[in-house]
Amino acid sequence: PPPYTGVWMGDSKLCAIGVHCGNHITSHGLALNCCTDLSWFEHIVPCGLEGKGVTSLSRELGQHVAVSQVLQPFLDSFQEVFECTLVSSEDPG
Repeated sequence: PPPYTGVWMGDSKLCAIGVHCGNHITSHGLALNCCTDLSWFEHIVPCGLEGKGVTSLSRELGQHVAVSQVLQPFLDSFQEVFECTLVSSEDPG
């Protein structure tokens, strides 16, 4: 929920996004919880947000959701939204 970043399901974060800048290098990324072992989050305050939880696609959908099921649809949507072409480091040339 605003003003927090990421993708939320109620008070639980489903996807974290972040940007780091340092030493003249910028890196960015995201973490979409598909079938994550959520018990690890019981030992920390996720993203430093007291009273907020973490969830996964598997928990929300009530069935196992593997990363392999989500990866291609995610990449297709990313290309569409950002009007770009993704190139894999595994692609020849």
